[in-house]
Amino acid sequence: MNEENIVQQEQDIQAESRWIGTANHGFAAYAQEELKRIFGSVKSSVLIHGEVLLLTLPAAPEDVIARLTSEPPMFLRHIQPVRYDLVLEQIEPEQHPLDALTELLLKREELYGISLSVQVRKTGDANVEENMSELRHLLEERLASLHSEYTVQNPDLILSVFWTADRLYAGISLPQDNLSDWNGGAVRFQREEGQISRAKFKLLEAEKVFGIDFTSFRSGLDVGAAPGGWTSFLLERGMKVTAVDPAKMHPSLQNHPNLKVVRRNASEVKLSAGEFDLLVCDMSWSPKLTARLVIDLLDAVVPGGTVIVTVKLMHKKPLALIKEVIHTFEEARLQVQRAKQLFHNRDEITLYMVKY
Repeated sequence: MNEENIVQQEQDIQAESRWIGTANHGFAAYAQEELKRIFGSVKSSVLIHGEVLLLTLPAAPEDVIARLTSEPPMFLRHIQPVRYDLVLEQIEPEQHPLDALTELLLKREELYGISLSVQVRKTGDANVEENMSELRHLLEERLASLHSEYTVQNPDLILSVFWTADRLYAGISLPQDNLSDWNGGAVRFQREEGQISRAKFKLLEAEKVFGIDFTSFRSGLDVGAAPGGWTSFLLERGMKVTAVDPAKMHPSLQNHPNLKVVRRNASEVKLSAGEFDLLVCDMSWSPKLTARLVIDLLDAVVPGGTVIVTVKLMHKKPLALIKEVIHTFEEARLQVQRAKQLFHNRDEITLYMVKY
């Protein structure tokens, strides 16, 4: 090994980068555990209890992104780089902290004349009167000389700002490098008039996060369907749906021409082999019982068919439980494409699988 390679190796060993990582409330510790498994060690401090961490990872920024892309985490919902770390008490009293940040940002050539998303978050103890939306507008006004177009959807770059009691953190990144292009990974959908339940948001988010084209399916099986939040979504995507549940479906679904309702327990239902190319299940059962029930219905799914299941995390060792449930599904000829705690999941994750 020549001297140049030795120097490069030493630089790689010493490389580290800082990030702000976000998980669903109560799951930050599991996100940190995932990062430890990926990177070997993680230095962290709490910004918002149980949800947001300031992270130092033993890898350069591009290496962090490469690893998180190749090993997508389940619990880490969003990550943003920390390029600037402004100590608020060191800023002149007559200067607004955003002015200090603006001076630094206006030196960044890549911010000029592009499509830019400005995302601002703050902690509850941040000593600032404006809300996050107002702070975003104030920063956009200060950055007017960039001649960039401010947008929420499909920006060229994201400028992320996080305001705490004593510091102002900021970073610039490509949308895909944040794990989610939503501010903090908080995926917001507008509730529709007549919407049956918030459960529909889970499939809307899965559609986006997993890149699933639900309009490509012809026939769907919804297990534990009542009151019909997921069923309504599948019908809207144009497929024929069989909804299985002993409970009543929502009245708005009555007499839908593409809906067949079977008011029985799924374990009692007889289905034709290869009848469906999609099976979905969002039941509040124990994970092992849910897995057994879904596996017993797999003959009704065509080879290559898609299976989407929520797994309820019912005890204090979710990583071990998820590993066990995934192993159970894999033994039953299901290939897990993604396992992810979506923003609209509560104490659960969503599994996206394909039958082979």
